Amino acid sequence: MKFPTATVILVSAAIFFVLWNQTREPTPPIDASNFNNPASDPVDRSRVLDWAVEEVPRLCKEATGVGEGASEYADCLNAVKNREPVCRRAIADRFPDTIGSEQMFRDVSVTMMDCLVQHSRLLGE
Repeated sequence: MKFPTATVILVSAAIFFVLWNQTREPTPPIDASNFNNPASDPVDRSRVLDWAVEEVPRLCKEATGVGEGASEYADCLNAVKNREPVCRRAIADRFPDTIGSEQMFRDVSVTMMDCLVQHSRLLGE
């Protein structure tokens, strides 16, 4: 029986990566102040999208009119989990990788938030 060299190498690399990843410092939380001046300090589109996703609990509370514990609120959060990959893909198709202006930041963040939590559904009720 031949020794599985490739398997040992791949498993060792995976274990090394997990251990290395655990020793890294956690990334600081994303704050809106990180995006104060995108013209002089451009931001990566994925950071803007991550920030928009962090705003989901507040957005669901606004959209449903109820807070944690209500079934409408929980339904909103579950719907966001299902829509997030689709929304990220749609934003990636429409906007550049680097956000370098306040207008572009607004467009990306508002488009992502509206895709995740559609406030317009409340208008017809």
